[in-house]
Amino acid sequence: MEAYAYAAPSSIAEVTALLQEHANDGRPTQILAGGTDVLVQMRSSRRAPRTIVDIKRLQETNRLEVSQDQIYIGSAVPSARMQENSELKALYPGLLEAADLIGSTQVQGRATICGNLCNASPAGDSIPALIAAGAVCDIATQSGAREMAVERFVVGVGRNALADGEFLLGVKLPRPGVGTKDAYLRFTPRTEMDIAVAGVGVSVTVQDGICSAARVAIGAVATTALLVPDAAKALIGSTLDDDALQAAGNACQAAAQPISDKRGSAAYRKKIVAVLCRRAVQVAGARAIER
Repeated sequence: MEAYAYAAPSSIAEVTALLQEHANDGRPTQILAGGTDVLVQMRSSRRAPRTIVDIKRLQETNRLEVSQDQIYIGSAVPSARMQENSELKALYPGLLEAADLIGSTQVQGRATICGNLCNASPAGDSIPALIAAGAVCDIATQSGAREMAVERFVVGVGRNALADGEFLLGVKLPRPGVGTKDAYLRFTPRTEMDIAVAGVGVSVTVQDGICSAARVAIGAVATTALLVPDAAKALIGSTLDDDALQAAGNACQAAAQPISDKRGSAAYRKKIVAVLCRRAVQVAGARAIER
């Protein structure tokens, strides 16, 4: 294994300065927040020497805040800590379901949804759930900060929209109103510790039995997770009846751009993503009605 360097800056400004300096000199860096994928990547084809930049000691990256206006989840907040927050679990059960699928119980003690997002895997479970929730990336830059909708953050397989000198500080989510709930479902060949063949995140708002707002996102069926506006349009104004569910599923099927591999054919993935959409909408709708 080649030589590596390690740095643990004590402030956001130090992190961005270090990242920019290394970028200017052509020296690779890698952010360490949860770190569950770092060792794997160090031993893979991406094992060129680099500087590991540890951000998990920063106060800002460890921020987990549920306020009256919004929810903030720092990039170093592990899944296990999210699961322990009863208020967060009640507000975003679907997102917590997705986070709970990332690795084993031991891995979740360190794994983060922001790391899952930055790794930019097409099958990342937290990404469709974050998109459905309307999450926004809080990106630290040398000049301050910038925001970006999660659905625009992943730009390709293993690639995100961070520029030189930037890192993901955390994600912001709107606090759901009354009658708004989410759900996340995926299909895997095995029941645990597997990668999604297809996944769907859904958020719906139900008022007086009618769906007044919706967001639907699909994962593992294209190079990036996708927001599917046509699926949301099929649900809005309906009672989430069978016709609306069928139309939403068809929209997800049409939006999917899967490949065929040993885990499933493209045709199979398209069929599965439609089924998952219908089921996820039913789960989210039942939660919204129960409140």
